[in-house]
Amino acid sequence: MLKILIPTLMLIPTTWLVPTKWLWTTTLGQSMIIALASLTWLNNTTEAGWTTLSPYMATDPLSTPLLVLTCWLLPLMILASQNHMNQEPNNRQRTYISLLTSLQIFLILAFGATEIIMFYVMFEATLIPTLFIITRWGNQTERLNAGTYFLFYTLAGSLPLLVALLLLQNETGTLSMITLQYSKPLQLITYGDKLWWAGCLLAFLVKMPLYGVHLWLPKAHVEAPIAGSMVLAAVLLKLGGYGMMRMMIMLDPLTKELSYPFIIFALWGIIMTGSICLRQTDLKALIAYSSVSHMGLVAGGILIQTPWGFTGALILMIAHGLASSALFCLANTNYERTHSRTMVLARGMQMVLPLMTTWWFIASLANLALPPLPNLMGELMIITSLFSWSWWTIFLTGAGTLITAGYSLYMFLMTQRGPLPSHIIALSPSHSREHLLMALHLIPLMLLILKPELVWGWVA
Repeated sequence: MLKILIPTLMLIPTTWLVPTKWLWTTTLGQSMIIALASLTWLNNTTEAGWTTLSPYMATDPLSTPLLVLTCWLLPLMILASQNHMNQEPNNRQRTYISLLTSLQIFLILAFGATEIIMFYVMFEATLIPTLFIITRWGNQTERLNAGTYFLFYTLAGSLPLLVALLLLQNETGTLSMITLQYSKPLQLITYGDKLWWAGCLLAFLVKMPLYGVHLWLPKAHVEAPIAGSMVLAAVLLKLGGYGMMRMMIMLDPLTKELSYPFIIFALWGIIMTGSICLRQTDLKALIAYSSVSHMGLVAGGILIQTPWGFTGALILMIAHGLASSALFCLANTNYERTHSRTMVLARGMQMVLPLMTTWWFIASLANLALPPLPNLMGELMIITSLFSWSWWTIFLTGAGTLITAGYSLYMFLMTQRGPLPSHIIALSPSHSREHLLMALHLIPLMLLILKPELVWGWVA
């Protein structure tokens, strides 16, 4: 664990001490080495499932894929931010990279924590760098409003969780994830217990986000700079799903009755946010709402608590992290050239940037879950497990997949096909930096087809 954590911590002094002309190359190189070193975590050979075990940190098949995704994303964020940060003063560039690095440190500590309180503290700590990134480097003046939404939704959701955790500590005497699953099951019968159940899950459902408490997400995504959007879509939403999977072990007898309204919200949210996407004019908002719809499937898969549901949720979280981050990068390359996120004003891009269209095509197909990509594998497992739980869900999930295909194709055709608008005259060509960025998103996604057992969690 430390051989990833210490180099990540040392990235911050590196960022501040390296000469200006080497700033981006050095930080990119070091973060890429960390990302490659983190791949060794995937080699999990123990019987008990927990590896690299220490008193505070450990990885198991559930957290390993998310940890590797976290480490993989930092060099990609640095690659993506290079162009729009080079006009900024030198110390601001350094602050920006330091914030991204600190975000990675908090995320590694959150996903690797064995104590639930440590997970909770790191879960909250990720708010601070994200808030700075959104409110200082966001695109429009609306960014302060977006930052406020982001902060207060997450804080209001996670305060009950702290109380719930302290009550749990009082009841069982331990908050270690390794021993909690073996402690005696809680007798949950009173109304207070029902409130405790809701308190445990509310923070994660807001973070996911569940439809109904999702309003912070489109705002935060649209106003954030590219690195903010990438890390929000790829990793921060996954904190909610990961936390739910960890807490579900203790909430068992009550979940059968109490999860109904949440599953209904999640499945209804798939349809509603998908329909919003079909009417969307703003490119980044479309990708943000599509995240809400995918996370609705993940929430449904986790709440019914079957092995297939859990596996499908984890696979979909990893696949969605790569695909949606790639889509945000593509939207950003368009925005840097046309300075508009409105899809009608920046269409017909295939005429000028044909190679970028290839990346758009692959990313859109990944978003709509084309076989044999892992996105489809995750969605199918969740839909199957939901169907065997109650066959009525097939109407909601089936309509959801149709709408997803609809808006993904709509997004692709709207941005890439059709005549080039007359006001677009001089576009700079696509750089090899951008092609490298897209390749590093989509090639891992393709490679997961060959070895899906890396990301299917506990089932193996």
